[in-house]
Amino acid sequence: MAVGNRIGVILGSIREGRVNDRVAAWVIDQLSDHGFETRVIDPADPALLPVQIGDTEATTRLRKRMEGLDGFVIVTPEYNHAAPGQLKTLIDAVISEWWARPVGLISYGGISGGLRAIESLRIVLAEVHTVTLRDTVSFASPWRKFDEAGHILDANEAAAAEAAMAIFAHRLKWWADALAEARQARPYTPEAG
Repeated sequence: MAVGNRIGVILGSIREGRVNDRVAAWVIDQLSDHGFETRVIDPADPALLPVQIGDTEATTRLRKRMEGLDGFVIVTPEYNHAAPGQLKTLIDAVISEWWARPVGLISYGGISGGLRAIESLRIVLAEVHTVTLRDTVSFASPWRKFDEAGHILDANEAAAAEAAMAIFAHRLKWWADALAEARQARPYTPEAG
């Protein structure tokens, strides 16, 4: 039985007209091609949006969306050299749902491709006891590269992104399997002893 195939795809933006949907559609297709089952966790979803103001019912819904997942892929833009505040609030809203799970990071933005957002997230995700993948996939100026359905327009850029995603998916699968097996053998708690 494959143990690490259930991945939550977390969108990082709640802005109207966001490019996040296009990039996330591509990511979901790629993960599916690599054998993962995905569940979208969108902070802009009306059922989850109240997490932003600490609504306990919305936080309970977030926990249910995260329940049973073997890992996560965060698809995020970069705002002001960091990840969006709404994404940070979503991450902070729950604790044990993150423990001992891999998190892959996919970013987009201007010339940096959102890499500063990824670096800001690594510190936060370490604090909630995740394992972040070393490998990332990033897109500079995605508003020029993706169509509305999430397809990369240029064949050469699509091939390069798919090659990067193949490495990313391989590493995500390894960590998802390893950590799922470890959690089954011995439940994870952050306390020493």
